[in-house]
Amino acid sequence: VDGRLCGPCYTGENDFATVVTVAGTYVPASATRIAKKPRWRYLYNLCLVACPPTGVACVVEYGHKNLQLVGRYLMMQTRKLGRTNLSIPALGLGCVTFGREIDKASSFAVMDHAMALGVTLFDSAEGYGGGNARQYRRKNLNVDDEREVTGEMHSSELIVDRWLRERKCRGRVFLCTKMLSPNQPDNIERAVGASLERLGIDCIDLFMLHTWDDDAPIGETLDALTQQVRNGRVRCVGASNITAEQLTESLACSEAHGYARFDAVENNYNLSCREPEQDVLPVCGLKNVSFIAYSPLGGGFLTGKYTPDRGALPAGTRFDVLPGHCDAYFSDRNFRVVQRLRKLSESIGQSMAHLAAAWAVTNDLVACTLFGARKLEHLDNAVAALNTGLDPALRTEMAEWE
Repeated sequence: VDGRLCGPCYTGENDFATVVTVAGTYVPASATRIAKKPRWRYLYNLCLVACPPTGVACVVEYGHKNLQLVGRYLMMQTRKLGRTNLSIPALGLGCVTFGREIDKASSFAVMDHAMALGVTLFDSAEGYGGGNARQYRRKNLNVDDEREVTGEMHSSELIVDRWLRERKCRGRVFLCTKMLSPNQPDNIERAVGASLERLGIDCIDLFMLHTWDDDAPIGETLDALTQQVRNGRVRCVGASNITAEQLTESLACSEAHGYARFDAVENNYNLSCREPEQDVLPVCGLKNVSFIAYSPLGGGFLTGKYTPDRGALPAGTRFDVLPGHCDAYFSDRNFRVVQRLRKLSESIGQSMAHLAAAWAVTNDLVACTLFGARKLEHLDNAVAALNTGLDPALRTEMAEWE
């Protein structure tokens, strides 16, 4: 990094390892080229230099007197999605902030940067939006104010659509979105159609129930989802915020009746929220269901930005926009975890955000970890955490914090 070799580089001939130094400062790049595609027919003597510790690969044209950098890639890890023939990247982009904490221009910059890092799974939902957050506060907290950058309903999906239209890169993005309950057949039909229209696409890669619905028989729900798959409007299905018991029930129903199965589960998982380890994660591993983790930093809680004083929430942050997060995270145990994380950060010289992210992405049962971002460096931190990993002994130590 910064023009120096940061680990063993592998190449056909050792001399070419110097390209990392010749090329200069490491710049995060993508699984596809960030520069204009070179005219390969005019290039000769091409060599691929890979540096696994940073996840960087360089394509080099070498001559008699010098080395010329042709392209630079980030070798993003991918994992198979459930029992499907689809693959997803190890990191995904949580689009919950779009139109809520950040505006269109900032959202576009985040999506551009995500693509440049190989983060090609975009996770949205019909319930994500600046207007949705305001509606939630009016309905549940009797508070009518403006804390978001926009009051547009469903702004997350709509901003993703605008970006896809401008960038013309639908084929390079794996799109996941979620529906609000009730999980009845008629609402599933409505939700799929509405998301397709808002996203400006003809097929959703992964369509998920946002929550379990006790009032909707799971057989009817799965039958309706199966029809969406057969009609070509959805490629595969899953569920968010469900328990092991609910997942087991749905998988048994799918197997018994030939319905589309849940190939993915998306639940909260981080140092402060460990419940999946004793609940749904083991079932996912046993039944070959991909576990997608959201809020690896606890909505910013694990970065140390919050104090127990609920009246001092930083303006514009996730906990300020949706105060319900406080109920989930503000506990004596969780603030002790934050204190331990802060001490560890100071002692080893790594940020709290990096350590929390590294802890989340190094669970082998997690297929993909979603990172919501307001700034480009939030994604850089996620990629760095994935590439550097975490010492197993340190991860075990952190997991024992109480």
